[in-house]
Amino acid sequence: MAQSLANISALSVLLVKTSSLGDVIHNLPVVSDIIHHYPYAQIDWVVEDSFASLPKLHPGVRTIFPVAMRRWRNKLLRLDTWREIFAFRTALSAQQYDFVIDTQGLLKSALLTRSAQGLSCGFDSHSARESIASISYQRVFSVSTRQHAVERNRQLVAQAIGFKLENSAEFGINLPKIESFDWLPPDKYVVLLHATSRTDKLWDEANWVELGNTLNENNIRCILPWGSIAEQERSLRLAEVIPKSTVPPHLNLDQAATLLGMASAVIGVDTGLAHLAAAANAPTVGIYTTTNPTLTGLYSGENTINLGNIGFAPDVDAVLTALRKMKVF
Repeated sequence: MAQSLANISALSVLLVKTSSLGDVIHNLPVVSDIIHHYPYAQIDWVVEDSFASLPKLHPGVRTIFPVAMRRWRNKLLRLDTWREIFAFRTALSAQQYDFVIDTQGLLKSALLTRSAQGLSCGFDSHSARESIASISYQRVFSVSTRQHAVERNRQLVAQAIGFKLENSAEFGINLPKIESFDWLPPDKYVVLLHATSRTDKLWDEANWVELGNTLNENNIRCILPWGSIAEQERSLRLAEVIPKSTVPPHLNLDQAATLLGMASAVIGVDTGLAHLAAAANAPTVGIYTTTNPTLTGLYSGENTINLGNIGFAPDVDAVLTALRKMKVF
């Protein structure tokens, strides 16, 4: 028995999932899976520095290794860039792992995997998002591409380490402790995530106005967060015509997670914050206009509903029906 516990406590795993926001959120359940089978496992994570706060939301993650691949590739002629790269590689190579698992399946993530000390594992050439990534791993595994990203991540890690998936996905998020937002009204509120990185994923502003007015008629406040100047301007436009709505100050990811987790509901387009809301177990409605939610939508559960598909945007009535189904009002 002592030897068994020693083996469990010695298990060390490095996860490589660098971006984007939604993809990082989709990787959190693998931490819960590992801990479920190996309670004393030491789990570290390589992630883009702009998303470094996300793995920290799971108490099972020990050390975060931030990278800045997006920034570095645009500044390769600068000496300070190479100093940062050297410091990252030095810190990463100082650790020895039993398993180094790349759940991203891209060439850039595969190269990061090879920088670490340990058995490198990843998707095979038919399963990886970029097939060339598979040549960088010492062990590769076949995982069907016709399933949600959460399950693909879980199955890869389970095969790599050698355990069976016997439970449903658990995101394991602990929301940051933020005492209060002085700008947040004390009333019941929903968060409207109207912004996303691609304009073809947006929902018409007229729809947001109609939705917001209906929520206001039911004594529910609307919160309109933003991340860029253009998004702030849209939030302000919507707030002018949605009674009693609030445009908050700029929020970091910890603050956003807390706001989303406390909401009566979150309605969002195809954006990472909507995935964060669903992972935080807030009642969440996803609005899809040009993407298929089957593979990368909000992970299905009692508190999440995906609406729309490629070339088909849901109307306001469909969103209201979803909110009523989740007993938001």
